Amino acid sequence: MADSLRERAIQAAQKSHSPYSLAKVGSALETTDGKIFGGCNIENSSFGGTVCAERVAIWKAVSEGHQQLKRIYVYTEAGWPPCGLCRQVMAEFASPQLEIVIGDGQGKETVWKFTDLLPLAFTPAHLKK
Repeated sequence: MADSLRERAIQAAQKSHSPYSLAKVGSALETTDGKIFGGCNIENSSFGGTVCAERVAIWKAVSEGHQQLKRIYVYTEAGWPPCGLCRQVMAEFASPQLEIVIGDGQGKETVWKFTDLLPLAFTPAHLKK
């Protein structure tokens, strides 16, 4: 499954709108029920309106009714990890077993558990009484 997620993330990166950073980022995620959603970074001249690929993929999944994430693949040519804001958005839908795969243009991949990327994450559980 990681191979197909990698392919989807690379395809998504090619659709990136990144005229300011020139950094093409693609992400693909698999939900616990086997659905796959992809996303690319979409930059905006106001910079504050820019959205990362990981969040685009997550919002696409959630907007289609899929909130339980199994695996997220993040692709950049250089193998960048998810930013802090993306990690916090992941925390909304992550289980401790959520797997994040970071891939680069040379085919190198590193695999992380969500809890290792954002220990002590602020989650919806903190707001429940």
